[in-house]
Amino acid sequence: MGRPSARTDTPRPQRDRIGIFVAGQHGNACGISVLSPNSPDQTLPYRKQIANMSVNQQTVEETKAQIRGLVNEIAALAKSGATAEEFYPELLTRVITALAAAGGAIWLLDDDRQLKLQYQINAEPSILSSDSDDATRHKRLIQRVANSGQSLLVPPYSGTTDGDAEGNPTRYLLVLGSLAHDGQKDGLIEVFQRPDTAPETQRGYLRFLEQMCGLAAEWLRSQKLRAYGDRQVLWQQADSFARASHESLDLKETAYIVANEGRRLIGCDRVSVAIKKGGKCKVQAISGQDTIENRSNIVSALNNLATRVVAAGEPLWHDGTTEDLPPQIEEALEDYVDQSYGRNIAVLPLREPQRKLGTEEETGAAGEIDRDNAHRGEVIGALIIEQIETDIPKEIFRARCDLVYEHGTRAIANSRSHTNLFLMPVWRALGRATWVLRARTLPKTIGIAALIALVALGLIFIPKDFNLEAEGTLRPTERRQVFAAVDGEVIEVLVTHNTKVTKGQTLVRLRNRDLEIQIADLLGQRQTTDTELSRVSAQLRNRSFDPSERQAFQNLQGEENELLTQLKVINQKLALQMERDKQLTITSPIDGIVTSWDVEQTLRSRPIMTGQVLLEIANLDEPYYLDLELPEKREGHLDQYIHENPDKKALDVTYILATNPSDDPMTASLDLDTISRRAESHEEHGAVIEMKAQPVQEELLKMDPRPGSKVIAKIKCGRRPSGFVFFHEIYEWCCKFFF
Repeated sequence: MGRPSARTDTPRPQRDRIGIFVAGQHGNACGISVLSPNSPDQTLPYRKQIANMSVNQQTVEETKAQIRGLVNEIAALAKSGATAEEFYPELLTRVITALAAAGGAIWLLDDDRQLKLQYQINAEPSILSSDSDDATRHKRLIQRVANSGQSLLVPPYSGTTDGDAEGNPTRYLLVLGSLAHDGQKDGLIEVFQRPDTAPETQRGYLRFLEQMCGLAAEWLRSQKLRAYGDRQVLWQQADSFARASHESLDLKETAYIVANEGRRLIGCDRVSVAIKKGGKCKVQAISGQDTIENRSNIVSALNNLATRVVAAGEPLWHDGTTEDLPPQIEEALEDYVDQSYGRNIAVLPLREPQRKLGTEEETGAAGEIDRDNAHRGEVIGALIIEQIETDIPKEIFRARCDLVYEHGTRAIANSRSHTNLFLMPVWRALGRATWVLRARTLPKTIGIAALIALVALGLIFIPKDFNLEAEGTLRPTERRQVFAAVDGEVIEVLVTHNTKVTKGQTLVRLRNRDLEIQIADLLGQRQTTDTELSRVSAQLRNRSFDPSERQAFQNLQGEENELLTQLKVINQKLALQMERDKQLTITSPIDGIVTSWDVEQTLRSRPIMTGQVLLEIANLDEPYYLDLELPEKREGHLDQYIHENPDKKALDVTYILATNPSDDPMTASLDLDTISRRAESHEEHGAVIEMKAQPVQEELLKMDPRPGSKVIAKIKCGRRPSGFVFFHEIYEWCCKFFF
C-alpha cells in the first residue's frame, strides 16, 4: 500500500473510515490508510501510490481481510460480556496484531484517579519499575493523557525537563488512546510502535486506536452498569438479612435464619452455625437442611473443628494449604475436609459484643455496646462458611463474610441471652397456659378434660381389628422374560403389546454384523482348505513315488493330515457360529400374550447386549398371585402374631386394586411358607419383606385384572386396643427418635 491520503475536514460517516495495515517483509507496518471511498480528490494520488507499491496485491488483500477480521473480533468481544481477565488480553492482542506493533499496555484509573496497569504485552521493563526515573516520567505522561481524555502520539526519547519531567523514555513511538465514555475518563490504551514510519501513517495508527478505544469504553460502561446493579442487589440482600436475623429471639430459629440467609448473601455453598456449650461447640443449623443428624461423621467432624478453632480464639481461613496451623487444628481440619470435600473453609469465632456499663438513665438496662471492643467479648460459638468452587473475588467474598458475621453475631448473642434466662421455657409455657384456669374458661376446661379422659378409656378398652398394610403387584403365575442370547441389532419386531403368541413363535429378529463376517470368513477358510486338501490328495493318488522319493511322499501325507485336522476345526467353529446365528431369532418360550408396552418403538434399530431383557410374555389363563412387600418396620407385629398363634398355617388378607380403589375389598390367603426370611432394599420404604398371597380367583376375574397392577393389601393380625391400632406407629416413631 502507498502513502496514506491526507485527512480532509469534511465529516464522514463512521462506516467509511477503515484502517488497513500491511506487514512488510521484516514484520514492520508498511502503512495505514483511513480513506473514504466517496472522495474523488484522493483517487489519483491513491492510484499512484498503488502503482508504486512493492507489496504483492494478493498479500495486500489478504492483509485487509485479516485486519477487518480483527476489528470485527474486537467489536464482538466488546459486546460479549466477557470478564476483565478475558477481555483485556484478547483486546490488546488483537490491537497489537492489527497495528503490527511491538507491544502495548492497558491502564485504568482507580478510585483515587491513579493509573493502574491492567495488562501488558512486551512493555519496556524500565517503565514498569516502581523506583526508576524512566518509570516516573512515563507515569506522569500517561497520567496527564488519561486525565485530559485526549489521544496522543509521543515520539521516542522525548519529553520535558522541568521539575515535573514527563515524556517517553523508550525507543518506541507511543500511541496513546484515551478510554472515556459519557464524559468520564477511564484510562488509556498504550501501544509501543516502531518509529520508522511516515507521519500520516502514525496518525492513522492513532485514528485506528481511537476507534478501538471507543469499543473498549463501551465494554467498560457495561461493566460499570453491571457492577452498580450487583451492588444494589447486595444492599437489598444485606438489608433483608439484617431484618430477618433479628426477627426472632429463639436461639435455634435465629441460627437457622443466619445459616440460610447468610449462605444466600455470601453466595457460597454452605453456612453452618455452631453454639458453644461448656467447652465444646455443637452445630445448631446447616443451610439447606431442616434437621441435623448429630451422629453422622461429617457433623461430628464439624463439631470437632469448631471446638478447636473456638478454643484458639482466632479466625481460620483455609484455602487448601495447612501450613502454619497448630497441629490440633490441622488434624481437625483435614478430618473434616476428607468428609466434606470443601476447598475454601472459613471458621469465624462468634464473640458476644461487649457493653459499657453505667447508670440505667445513661445507657439503659442492658448497657451500650462498646464499638471499639465489639468483637473482644466471650466466645459464644462459630460461623462456618464453606465453598467448593467460586468465581467471587477473594476481597468480595471476605467482605460478605464480614457482613454476615457482624449481623449474625449480634442476633445470636441476643437470642442466646434471652434463651438463657432462668426457666425461660417454663415461664413461656405457663404464660400461654394460664388462660385455661380463669373463672370464665374453667368449666370448659373441666368438660374438655372429662372428654379427653373418656376418649382415653375408649382407646384402651375398646378392641379393633389390627391390620398391617402392605403394597404389592398383581402378577400371573406363568410369565417369562425374553432376553437376548447374543449381541446384535434389532432389525425386525414381529409382535406388539397384547399380541397373542404361541411357544416357539418368532418374536424379534436380530442382526450381528461381526457374526456374519466371522461366518463368511470361516466359509472362505473351509473352501480354501477343501481346495488345498483336494490338491494334496490328487498328488498322492495320481503320482507314483520311487523309493528315493519316500521323504516327499511322507511330507504330502503329513500335509494331508494337517489339512484334514484344520478342516475339522473350521467345521466345528462354523457349527458354533451357525448356532449363534440361529439365536439371533428370538422365539416365545411359552403360550401367552406380550405384556411389554410399546415393543416396536422400544426395540426398533436398537443395539442389544447379551442377557438384556427384550420383552415379557405372560399366560393370562393361569391363576394370578399377589406379590406383596411389607415394610420392615411392621414385620415385628406380624412375627408376634404368628408366634402367638402357632397353629395358623395361613393368614387372611383383604386387598383392593389401585385401578379400582372404590370397589369392595377382595380376599386372599397368605401362606406363611411364602414369607421371605430376609429383607430386601426398597427405594421408598428402605427395606421390605416380600411375600406371596393367593387371591380368590373368581372374585379377581370379575374385575378384569391387568398384569402388573398395583394392589393395597391389609394382613389381618387379630384384634388390639383401639389406641394401639390408631397410634402404634406414632409411638414407635417416638421410641426410635428419642432412643
